[in-house]
Amino acid sequence: MQIVIGFLLASLIGILAWRMGSLTRSGALAATLTGTLVFGLGGFPWAVLLLTFFISSSALSRLFSRRKKLVNEKFSKGSRRDWGQVLANGGLGALTAVAAFLLPQEIWPWIAFSGAMAAVNSDTWATELGVLNPNPPRLITSFRVVESGTSGAISPLGSLASFSGAGLIGILVVIFSASTTQSIQQSIYLFFAISIGGVLGSFFDSFLGATFQAIYICPACQKETERHPLHTCGTPTQLKKGWTWLNNDWVNFLCSVMGASVAVGLVRLFF
Repeated sequence: MQIVIGFLLASLIGILAWRMGSLTRSGALAATLTGTLVFGLGGFPWAVLLLTFFISSSALSRLFSRRKKLVNEKFSKGSRRDWGQVLANGGLGALTAVAAFLLPQEIWPWIAFSGAMAAVNSDTWATELGVLNPNPPRLITSFRVVESGTSGAISPLGSLASFSGAGLIGILVVIFSASTTQSIQQSIYLFFAISIGGVLGSFFDSFLGATFQAIYICPACQKETERHPLHTCGTPTQLKKGWTWLNNDWVNFLCSVMGASVAVGLVRLFF
């Protein structure tokens, strides 16, 4: 019965997000699939974390859209998320929900899910708000000044947004885990485990963006971009650096893997 309710809720949210322009049609279908697994197999706390990420990221994509329009050409896709973006951010969460259903006595699927959601929320907040930093960002590997929107770039505002996005998920996890934590100290440890996992996942995303992610160049505009095979101007883009298979969707998925792994590791260490 719970899986049916999960499917109905996920379908409703997917349709609404598609009608509002937050998801493409393929994105809505992928969101229905991941949402059904998370809502139906995980339950209410899992649904709240996923919805917190989805609603906040969609809202931030719409905010300051005029100011962010100048750097949109650098990003591989627009603000409407397709199936690849949905699975990149929510695919691991869906897998951990399946693990929680199959292993009901284990706590690590919940922690892994929480860390993954903290990471993708942290990364999305950093991306959406970091481009608004008044000064040019710096590359995470060399601290060289680069253009706003450059893959692997970090800034004070983006870093603050990263900590805030992860911290929000950390707070929610502490609230939902109140029955399992035995003291305030354990709640604090849990908050930091999830938040640190989220932030490190976000910074790992930036590291991959600066090193191994496929970055292209537009011969006509002479600008770096994640877009391939065509730039926004319609010119075919050429690989400048990185691995061709490692696009932004894979980077986001690996971001969630890092967040989940760090969170599980820290919880095991603390507890």
